[in-house]
Amino acid sequence: QVQLVESGGGLVQAGGSLRLSCAASGRTFSSYAMGWFRQTPGKEREFVAAIRWSFGITSYADSVEGRFTISRDYAKNTVYLQMNSLQPEDTAVYYCAAKLVASGTENKWRGYDYWGQGTQVTVSS
Repeated sequence: QVQLVESGGGLVQAGGSLRLSCAASGRTFSSYAMGWFRQTPGKEREFVAAIRWSFGITSYADSVEGRFTISRDYAKNTVYLQMNSLQPEDTAVYYCAAKLVASGTENKWRGYDYWGQGTQVTVSS
């Protein structure tokens, strides 16, 4: 059974940093891409970043490019999202997700098969 467990959310002031972690278990993820999405009340889930396990190819939303970095640790089966220069508009629940690379584009939340429970990130001004 696949499990994705996020951690690392919290409250931070504008300009600060947080690192989110997503611990993955239950299968081999070499054919998978891992994505981070975020959601605020009343809005659709929004793509943040994605990485392919095997080759480490990354992609980012324009809104976070240059501020956020996604990475993975093979040995720990964990994906990270380093978030720098945080702004109040980054406030959201952040979700980790997994999908087969072959199943299509990585920036659409509907294509993901597995999801974590989410972790709250709040950025105060």
